[in-house]
Order: sequence, then C-alpha cells, then structure tokens
Amino acid sequence: MGTCVRAATIRPVPEGPGTDVNVRPLEHEDVPVLSVSLARAFFEDPVSQYLFPDRRTSRLERYFRFQIRTVFLPRGEAWTTPDLKAASLWMPPTSRLPSMAEGVSQLPVIAILGRRTPRALRLVQMLESHHPRVPHFYLATIGTDPAVQRKGYGSALLSVVLSRCDEEAIPSYLESSKPENLSFYHRHGFEVVKEVVIPRTDVRLWLMWREPHAG
Repeated sequence: MGTCVRAATIRPVPEGPGTDVNVRPLEHEDVPVLSVSLARAFFEDPVSQYLFPDRRTSRLERYFRFQIRTVFLPRGEAWTTPDLKAASLWMPPTSRLPSMAEGVSQLPVIAILGRRTPRALRLVQMLESHHPRVPHFYLATIGTDPAVQRKGYGSALLSVVLSRCDEEAIPSYLESSKPENLSFYHRHGFEVVKEVVIPRTDVRLWLMWREPHAG
C-alpha cells in the first residue's frame, strides 16, 4: 500500500513572478469543499462532458468525494492548497489504481454514472490498455478552480511530487484531455507519447510521460 506523506507545508518553485503557492497533504475533512473546487475545474473538460452530460456539477462533486475518500487518501497521495481551491491526486509506484472491475463497477460509482456506466467502462478499459507497466508516479487528477487559475497553483501541485521523482529517479505519467494544457505539462518535462480517441466520439486524450531530471 502506498503511503500518503504528512509533511510540513512545502513551498515549491512558483510558476510566475510574485507567486508564492503553498501546498499541503489533503485531509479527510477537506474532501467536501475540495470536491466542489474540482467539480468547477472539470466542468468544461471533454471527458467530463462525455461521462456527465446532465447534472454535471453534482455528479462530479459526488465522483470526486468517492474517489478521494476510497482511493487516493488510503492508497495514494493527495495534495491541496490551504484555500482548498486546487488539488493533485497521485498513485505512487508502490500502489495501484483499482482495476476497471474494481473501480467503475462499484455500486456508488454506478449510481453516480447512471446510464453512462458502459461508456465509463469502455473508456477505462481503453486507458488501461495503454497504461505503462514500468513503475512510475501516476498523476490521475490535477485541477484548479477557474477563479484562481493561472496563479501558479498547478505548478506548485506538480512540483511537490515531481521534485521527489527527480530525487528518486522515478518517471511519471498522466493523461490530458485538453490540448491547451499540453504546453503546461511540457514545461514541467512531460512529453506526449501517444494520442488516443474515444471510439465513436471526437474526444481525444494525450498520454504523457516524464523521465526524471538528473541533478
């Protein structure tokens, strides 16, 4: 089982001049407020629109509450900012995400997805087929409330784990569903290794890999 680091406040390298963003480990009591922030962050996301065409805000809030409480707090690493406006959810190489059957097929998830459950199963199956087998840190989710975007939150949430990846020589991996985010990830060392399309849709995902940086 992966360990969730409970360290003191960390000040990663800020994204822009005059920016000073603190991050800290996410706690159980943060989940209700943070789920609202993540729902706002992902409201316009193409995959969110594909899976939650109706009642998207409430479904996303429920989905993030369930995922954080049952997956990322007990098995992974979850980081946030003091104002709970942003978060990054990671799986370390010593742990793993639930399989397709374990994840999407759980009754609470089916209740959230409703009639879109088969779509979610196909999507997760496709992503699992491309997921690297080499040990790595997996960035499953990173999001910032639109009200505070472009203030360095994303860079701080990436840096807290990527700095460890560099120190421990561990690669990292993510999937991006918005082309406008590719340059942001590229600045942090990620490279596109594959582009996939959800069958019978125009929804694309860019699979990105980062080798650890020496020195």
